[in-house]
Amino acid sequence: MVENDPEPVRVFRERAFYEGPELWLGQRDVELPDRERIWWDVVRLYRSASVVLVDDSKARVLLVRRHRFLQQRWGWELPGGLVDKDERPREAAMRELEDQAGHRVEDLEKLLSFEPEPRSVVGEHTIFIGRGAQRIDGDDPLTWDIGRVEWVPLESVPGLISSGEVWASATLIGLLRFLALERQT
Repeated sequence: MVENDPEPVRVFRERAFYEGPELWLGQRDVELPDRERIWWDVVRLYRSASVVLVDDSKARVLLVRRHRFLQQRWGWELPGGLVDKDERPREAAMRELEDQAGHRVEDLEKLLSFEPEPRSVVGEHTIFIGRGAQRIDGDDPLTWDIGRVEWVPLESVPGLISSGEVWASATLIGLLRFLALERQT
């Protein structure tokens, strides 16, 4: 805690309204620094992991074309998904890379972790960098929401963001962080 930080909010209990396979909805009984007690709305997203998989020349990134029915739109996303209960984010990222994109890597390096909206949402998302991609023999990993998997030139990523073709938060954060690091080297 920094010297001038106010006292933290005290948490007494919580109550659940819904618990599903991807999220938990509820409230926390909290006491604010001014001593007011309120019920604070909380959304818990289960942990997730994604991969920025670049080719050996660092010229292309592997992206998945997905349809998101809530927004009724297609977009390019990093391969990724939920972390199972007894799984580490690295393991989930490797599993999702195989399942969604049909590729395997020997190892992943953690790029960053972030929380999507820390005011009322808890749900760590970890993004990894993968190198040394190996295509897995077999059928294309198409599912009901995946249109295709493609190696996309990294130089086209800013244009895809500007045009709205890349719009999901984890993909934006992962690609922009990767591009920023590449500029520094």
